[in-house]
Amino acid sequence: MRWYHILPAVVLMATGPAQTGRASALSSQAQGRSGVVVSGNADSAAAGLEMLRKGGKAADAAVATILAESVANGDRFCLGGEVAILVYDAGHKAVQALSGIGAAPLLATLEYFEKAGGIKSGRAQAAAVPGAPDACVTLLQRYGTMTFSEVVQPALMMLDKGGAKWHRDLARTLRRLVEAETGAADRARGLQAVADCFYRGPIAREIGTWSQAQGGLIRYNDLAGHVTRIEPPVSIEYRGHRVYKCGPWTQGPALLEALQILQGFDLTTMGSQSPDALHVLVEAMKLGFADRDAYYGDPLCVDVPLDYLLSDEYTRTRRLLIDMKKASLELRPGRLPANSIPPAAADTSRIRDTTTCLAADRWGNVIAATPSGWSGVLVGDTGVWLGSRLISLNTQRGHPNCIAPGKRPRITLTPTLVLKAGKPVLAVSVAGGDTQDQASLQIVTNFIDFGLDAPRLVNTPRYATEHYIGSFNQRPPILGGLTLDPRVGTDVLESLRQRGHKVNPVTVTGQERTVIVLDPDTGVMSGAGDPEATPARAAAAF
Repeated sequence: MRWYHILPAVVLMATGPAQTGRASALSSQAQGRSGVVVSGNADSAAAGLEMLRKGGKAADAAVATILAESVANGDRFCLGGEVAILVYDAGHKAVQALSGIGAAPLLATLEYFEKAGGIKSGRAQAAAVPGAPDACVTLLQRYGTMTFSEVVQPALMMLDKGGAKWHRDLARTLRRLVEAETGAADRARGLQAVADCFYRGPIAREIGTWSQAQGGLIRYNDLAGHVTRIEPPVSIEYRGHRVYKCGPWTQGPALLEALQILQGFDLTTMGSQSPDALHVLVEAMKLGFADRDAYYGDPLCVDVPLDYLLSDEYTRTRRLLIDMKKASLELRPGRLPANSIPPAAADTSRIRDTTTCLAADRWGNVIAATPSGWSGVLVGDTGVWLGSRLISLNTQRGHPNCIAPGKRPRITLTPTLVLKAGKPVLAVSVAGGDTQDQASLQIVTNFIDFGLDAPRLVNTPRYATEHYIGSFNQRPPILGGLTLDPRVGTDVLESLRQRGHKVNPVTVTGQERTVIVLDPDTGVMSGAGDPEATPARAAAAF
């Protein structure tokens, strides 16, 4: 049992949203056997814990947390945004992915954005169809036991205490959803009524009318046609563990490709945070990102050769490209049979606006979710902000991630679940755009190869390569660029410089980490959030 290190009990004895405004009462670490929540804010973690205390499942806690995050971390996640979700369903002993990302509106053509000079954030034209509300309802329908009216209460109490006008407006909109549910005959019909009210009822009409008046592209029909897809996740076996990610509508499979490449290296012998280990982690991630940038897109619209990209045959050839004595200074997407796709066009914009949500319950269910969607526009007096997720698409003809009507952007949101012997042992959610899977790779390998416990998984000195095409307006790569926490030591920094890495020795920001480590033998669940984040990630358990 080398990797389960029991930390002292640091548990929030919260009863619900009365904790609002008292974030300091909540630690970044917590441990329990009945349930645990880790999120981007103390108040939202308390909201999720309240659902678990009331007998709710991990799905109920996750939705309460996500809704509360739209208030507590309103500068990072908005209700009109998106959320990528992985669910471990203990009853079926299976992992599923929920695609809480909306597609490009039907008016969002390549020709439109070519004439507009590109896709620009912070404008109504950059908004995808909101995915988060329906994802929350779907999560409750499929995996929860509580009503929308129950899980939204902490968020409503927070909004009622807020001072901004949009707080009051959003509270009114959420209460309209509650009213729609209350009039239904049973829970199932009530949840469907919530979704219908937002996507096919008066709220959808208000969003569509406002968008048209503001020169935006979303119309009522775009909202009415939205569904949350429940999809098989993508996974690989890594050193006796099964690692799960969402599909290539996210960047997640790039982490799996990096892990496949790392199968041929003995990280444990190299040692955690050693020059060799850091070098090979960075080089493997460069190769995964190169294929991400060349081949990923919405698999409903383009053919993504993911089976081949993750195959032993292919990753063996990728592994041979890593020189332990020399950093790569070129982008190297792999050559695929009868397939040649040019790299994405370049721009200089960059954005990070994401939060985190993890939940586990006493029955063994686990949720890993990454909500996002700020940098957008406020829809009239609805209180609903729309994000700018269309900037994750590009305008390069023929590219798999080129914008098209009805196409989902290839997003950076990328939760992770890890199972051993068929049981969850690790859940990960990270904020930080393109650095999310870099942090997740470090967390997963530190957990499996080096046996680190929950607090150390979120506290180890971190790195960030910039050797990729940016996911937001396609920022050009900084070939060989490597930001690295100087706490690794001068010897490590110098060793990496000598191998050709363009090392920038500063503290890496934006990689805001949350984890839950689960011990299937004892039932202990240990949650930890990044204490260096602003605000600090928060954990709650009982």
